[in-house]
Amino acid sequence: MGDILHNSSSDAPNDGKVLAIDPYALVQAILGQKIEKPLSTGSGGIQSGYDELLDLRLETGLSLGGGNLKPDHPPKDVRVGAVNPYALVEAIMGRKIDKHSINSAKILSNVLQTDYDELFDMKHGSVLFAGLKLNEKERKAEKLSEKDIKILHERDLVTPDLSEVQRLQDLEKIGLKDLEKTRVKMARTQNGKLLLVLHAPLGKTLSNHEVTMSVNELVSPFRMQHGHWAPPNSSWHDMYDYFFQRVNRNVMNDLTMYQITEQQRTTHKFDDPTQGCSSNSWLIAALFSVFWSDPSAINRATRVYQTKDEKKHLSIKLHDKGGDNNARTETVEVNYEIPINNSNNEPMYCRSSDGVNIWPSLYEKAFAKWITGGSSEHPDITQTHCGDPIKAMAQINGKDPHYYMTEHHSFNDMLGLVRSNCVNFKTINPMAAWTYATGDMYRGSNIVANHAYSILGYTMLGDKQYIVLRNPWGVTEPVGLTSNPGLLQRVEPALWHPAAMLDDGGLFAIEAKAFKVCFACIGVAK
Repeated sequence: MGDILHNSSSDAPNDGKVLAIDPYALVQAILGQKIEKPLSTGSGGIQSGYDELLDLRLETGLSLGGGNLKPDHPPKDVRVGAVNPYALVEAIMGRKIDKHSINSAKILSNVLQTDYDELFDMKHGSVLFAGLKLNEKERKAEKLSEKDIKILHERDLVTPDLSEVQRLQDLEKIGLKDLEKTRVKMARTQNGKLLLVLHAPLGKTLSNHEVTMSVNELVSPFRMQHGHWAPPNSSWHDMYDYFFQRVNRNVMNDLTMYQITEQQRTTHKFDDPTQGCSSNSWLIAALFSVFWSDPSAINRATRVYQTKDEKKHLSIKLHDKGGDNNARTETVEVNYEIPINNSNNEPMYCRSSDGVNIWPSLYEKAFAKWITGGSSEHPDITQTHCGDPIKAMAQINGKDPHYYMTEHHSFNDMLGLVRSNCVNFKTINPMAAWTYATGDMYRGSNIVANHAYSILGYTMLGDKQYIVLRNPWGVTEPVGLTSNPGLLQRVEPALWHPAAMLDDGGLFAIEAKAFKVCFACIGVAK
């Protein structure tokens, strides 16, 4: 990083010096990220965009004074959380999957034993909501008790032999009773033949209350194996050991050389917090929201140590905001050990999008250590199972949480609220939102039920205005799998200039009307 202050050119008078601020060095100091200087601004420079800005009038009923919108009372028993299916599958299989490929949907479906379109809504009892149950009346999640969780064994997952099925009546022999009452999921004809997909309970599969031992130990807060905690097929390692530094360098080289079709993708340049195989989307979304709005609020000094033998620790201050997932205000110290997958040397839980920086992992670890009240350097990460992303932002930055339930406000109020907390289209106060626990719109991995998202700002396209969000899973669903009205799956810097300051995985924009339909609550910590 260059010097922020430097002497001006020869235009300075002889009797004194004129100090000028290098804007690029200043922005780099504020963001903690390196930015590229343009070779020349020319006629298409920074100022050229002003003539193209439209004086857009928002639709009738907009509350332009979003900052004056009165917050709602904090909701009770917020149980927001959804397991990152990509990270869970990688943890189970011990190998990485290509998240950009449309084939990833089939891999998720096969490994998690659930149709892809049924993974993301609580009404289907998906394993992504292990340890939670649906309150259909209030469209919210509630916590299951330990006695509600059943551990599946190999014999439970055995499917019946279908080789002898020749007629519909043969289905009764393999356990399908009341065929005439069986629900049909899909029916179509092909070449004069009728193809049916039935909801037939012919075997056990992974669900929110029935899981294998490995899945339980990875994502559920209920321990079936007592003693020292470590996730299955993993070990606690200091991520700055030489071996793991070397592994991470190789990972970075692979990422920058990764190509999709004919276009080279170098999308992993930043240290954005990304959710691992836990269900703590509420915490990771909150962490990224604080980091995005004010990087100085986050302690990222994980490389500051004097000697090779010095004990490395990161100090993180967390703030008492009452309720569950909480403790008294204190500064938590954690060492650099995090759970690493024994098969692929990848972090099991929260990691940075660049695969190198470990401060996101240490913040997750510190939070788990804080709320459990223990002194162990190997806290149980699964105890961050579900929670409140708005309160979590306040626990991280020490400010006050403000809640706005979407059912109490117009979509224009929501847009006005976001705009009032932004400067130049980017949030300056951390904002987050969570979705309802069920709804017909939750069919893919972009908009997921009972899931938390970071709100990053807003943008405009034509006469439409969009709220910009980030999925903490760090994955944008491959185009063609599902569609949502009012959703922009790709947000490029040409549309929203702050997109140049983060990795594009999980980044999308949604119209305010669609936001109100999909999201239950929006909040800010300030």
